[in-house]
Amino acid sequence: MKLEMGYFHVEDIVFGEKTFFENGLLTINKKEALDIVFEDDNITTADLIIAKKGDPIRITPVKEAVEPRCKVSGGVMFPGVINKLTPAGQGRTHVLKGSCVLAVGKHWGGFQDGLIDMSGPGAKQTIFSQLLNICLVADTNEESERHEQQKKNKALRWAAMRLAEYLGNCVKDLEPEELEVFEHLPLDQRSEEINNLPRVMYILQLQSQMLETGYNALVYGWDANRMLPTLMNPNELLDGAIISGSFMPSSSKISTYQHVNNATIKRLMKEHGKTINFLGVIVSNLNVQLEEKQRSAFFVRQLAVSLGTQGAIVAEEGYGNPDSDFILVINELEDAGIKVVGITNECTGRDGKSQPLVDLSDKADAIVSTGNVSQFIQLGPMDIVIGELESLARDGNSGGWEESVWKDGSVQMENNGMFCADSSTGDHYKTVVEY
Repeated sequence: MKLEMGYFHVEDIVFGEKTFFENGLLTINKKEALDIVFEDDNITTADLIIAKKGDPIRITPVKEAVEPRCKVSGGVMFPGVINKLTPAGQGRTHVLKGSCVLAVGKHWGGFQDGLIDMSGPGAKQTIFSQLLNICLVADTNEESERHEQQKKNKALRWAAMRLAEYLGNCVKDLEPEELEVFEHLPLDQRSEEINNLPRVMYILQLQSQMLETGYNALVYGWDANRMLPTLMNPNELLDGAIISGSFMPSSSKISTYQHVNNATIKRLMKEHGKTINFLGVIVSNLNVQLEEKQRSAFFVRQLAVSLGTQGAIVAEEGYGNPDSDFILVINELEDAGIKVVGITNECTGRDGKSQPLVDLSDKADAIVSTGNVSQFIQLGPMDIVIGELESLARDGNSGGWEESVWKDGSVQMENNGMFCADSSTGDHYKTVVEY
């Protein structure tokens, strides 16, 4: 399977009379872009606001992040979700690199929504402070979940994908500034030299604990709660086959932007044929009942062993209850003679002294930590707030509480509420080091 990614590097974004890209400048016709947003009658109000690196801007409640891109050949964007179901991971995709569409609530937030600072100390918590963000600030008529702590946020999340595709289409017929090729051949078509290298598998555990549909991560539009561990070509993930859910505490969530830019997958692809034989990706889920957890772990082991895996990276989306899925998979793989490195965040309390994971094992002796969800953070006021700052304290944000927002606009919160601050894909600023 061969995927070409054509990159157009965005250096600035402005609004103008038409949507086009030229010499690093992305110009957006706001009316046309909002027309795409209002294709969903559930969206009642919407605006677009540009937030740039270094701006004195605080954004909350952030619900989703999507990279502007379009398919030039070989499929559609976000198959099975906003477009028809076709295979992803082949042909050519054009990308407006350095830009991002953020879905932001105009008023109502929830447990799974987060905060982004574009400057100051808070900017060091998340990669999204380094991007040129097109903030879709909108409200909806989804009254049934307005006051719920857990929100599906479907109208806004789907609008963000449509908007990202609309923006990406402005470079559909242009020649990219940079072309990156990802080619992942079937095992029987690889050279003897590659097949003699250490055989490595990447296992991605998607958040899927909600029994009701609409909250969990989607694989080709299919609720991950309804799936068994599945072998996928890494190109599929880099080309939009997986969509972020709307359930996890914000810092632990893997946004759609991060799925298509998964830094761990990209590094494994880079090392393929040089230091490792990258076998592919096992996409698994995170469950609630013990029997479901054990079943998934058995299937992961079966797939890995059948493919002759010698080493594996296991990445967990979230923490708490999912830690048991994480440890079960590591135990099964280690018992099968497969060496494992895990990637996860921790919940060690504000003092850092609590047990880092709900479940532990002597076999989980190589863990990359992406940070402590309980880290206490204090941030001064910002000149501009996009969205509604009160949502941090009022709406059950996983990192906020009643006294989180002060009268002068300062906030105190836990890292839990920073948008995708310590997700497990490898694109973040921080870790925890044991001395």
